[in-house]
Amino acid sequence: MSWDVLVIPLPEDAASTDDLPDDYTPPPVGPLEEVLARLRRAVPDVDLADPTWGLLAGPSWSMELGIGSEDPVRSVMLHVHGSGDDVVAVALRIAGALGCRALDCSSGAFLTGAEDTGGWHRFQAYRDRVLGQG
Repeated sequence: MSWDVLVIPLPEDAASTDDLPDDYTPPPVGPLEEVLARLRRAVPDVDLADPTWGLLAGPSWSMELGIGSEDPVRSVMLHVHGSGDDVVAVALRIAGALGCRALDCSSGAFLTGAEDTGGWHRFQAYRDRVLGQG
């Protein structure tokens, strides 16, 4: 079970996905090799031994980066496990490095700042409840 954040190029002026036209198709993130290079610069500890599926670990969380094999890359899905609010800043750093926005898949809201932890906290509460830990 993970908190999922979609990293995808969407217009900065869209306050929510409801602001996008029904026929909107996002541009690609970029060529695969360029995406991998940007990820390495943004989060130097990322393990990209498998370029389709990155791994990153923080002090109290881990993140899988679903990059896929499509070239150019269309989006990156972040699958986050653990706890610790610092992971939101890391997700935003990844999105910024890729020229993208970070969309919290559980709430449908864009992450806009490191303090934007509401969706992450709700996921953790749900996870703990489902697993009988809360």
